[in-house]
Amino acid sequence: MTTAAGVVVTNGIYELQEDLAASPFHSPDMAPVTRARRKWGMRDIAALWISMSACIPTYMLASSLIDGGMNWWQAVVTISLGNVIVLIPMVLNAHAGTRYGIPFPVYCRAAFGLRGANVPALSRAFVACGWFGIQTWIGGWAIFKILAVYFPAWETLPKPFLGISAPQLACFLLFWAINVLVIYRGIETIRFLLNIKAPLLIALGLLLLAWAHRQAGGFGPILSQPSAFVPGGPKAGQFWVFFFPALTANVGFWATLALNIPDFTRYAYSQRDQVIGQALGLPTTMALYSFIGVAVTSATIVIYGQPIWDPVVLLARMTNPAVLVISMFALCLATLATNIAANVVSPANDFAHLWPKRISFRTGGLITGVIGILIQPWRLVADPSGYIFKWLVAYSGLLGSVGGILIADYYLIRRARLDLAGLYRVDGPYWYSGGVNPLALIALLAGIAPCVPGFLATVADVPVLPVWVEMYHYAWFISFAVSLAVYVVLMRAFRRA
Repeated sequence: MTTAAGVVVTNGIYELQEDLAASPFHSPDMAPVTRARRKWGMRDIAALWISMSACIPTYMLASSLIDGGMNWWQAVVTISLGNVIVLIPMVLNAHAGTRYGIPFPVYCRAAFGLRGANVPALSRAFVACGWFGIQTWIGGWAIFKILAVYFPAWETLPKPFLGISAPQLACFLLFWAINVLVIYRGIETIRFLLNIKAPLLIALGLLLLAWAHRQAGGFGPILSQPSAFVPGGPKAGQFWVFFFPALTANVGFWATLALNIPDFTRYAYSQRDQVIGQALGLPTTMALYSFIGVAVTSATIVIYGQPIWDPVVLLARMTNPAVLVISMFALCLATLATNIAANVVSPANDFAHLWPKRISFRTGGLITGVIGILIQPWRLVADPSGYIFKWLVAYSGLLGSVGGILIADYYLIRRARLDLAGLYRVDGPYWYSGGVNPLALIALLAGIAPCVPGFLATVADVPVLPVWVEMYHYAWFISFAVSLAVYVVLMRAFRRA
């Protein structure tokens, strides 16, 4: 144990000794986690990733690659490579959370300033609100399919509510209310749900794989489905055109958690626990569950003559009501656990960071829930191409830029050394100019700028040169690299000693 100015350091873990409760930028939710409150070991971190990776959006991402023309091994390799890439910034950003016990918005203060940190925090929060809405829609959709077994007339009702029917809206809001209730129960309830959910959804996925194996006549017909990109195929010669945006989408899939992973690793016992736990939990589970997704989707081509990329739609075709109800219930429970952990913890902290003395974690969670409704998530997952190009790739450009700045600041500028008390002081080293670091904002805009023309062309059909569309396919990589480089150059040139 060593003692530094205002902190006690034990085995690389910093504990703040100074009382900063009077600071307007301090609150119980934003304060560093003490060693006594750290209860997440390697097993818990691995379970976190197993639980979050074994989810319906993972299945849908994998199956959408099959729908886009890939065969099974091309899809699995693309997903595995994307997750190995995103694991790197994930582990790097997690270091600050474990060492200093700080949440993501406070981590952002070192680079962006105490007030400027709201820019990356809210950017991440609004993306999480979209994901919250998507997961809530999936859970509500599953409830609807369960009830439709007993009320089949629901399937043919008109859809006057922005493209959905009254029963669909009611089921969506019911599942939304369950999510909000869990938020009010707190972080330990979330950890409990994650630990029971992980084996549940993996078991459901393996059962679905076994069903596909039996119905399709073995793995031979399933895995022999050809790629649409081979010579003579409907998309011959277009593999690389689809591969790179698909890879970017897979990186973007967890680009949100790559930023706010300190929200979880602040509870870890040690750096060893967070590094090994993440390395064991994320890539392996994503590879397994993506294989289930691509194999089952390939099997639907054999069984039904067309790919069915939505597992809820596939499960709804089961003829045995008991099997359908049990499967959908398991899916609802699993989706609930993933949704709360992946899509509520971070934005709840991010919104609380706006006004620490007035907005609590619970209030931030409620704000997340309301935005999740307003975003109309059923439109985001209406088709696989929109899911990849208009959602995953689009926000990856924004979050890649934030990630480049945070890693540049923490490792290249500060060498992983932060003034813990200074992260909460108005007169501290991270106040910059009125609480905002303008150099970080310039670097942020510089990273996003190259992706904007391609985004407008893809989302709004704005005519642009083809080179901008090509660059958009690499959105996360370009924004990450540009922001990192610009931030380092600016900080070394203009930062005051």
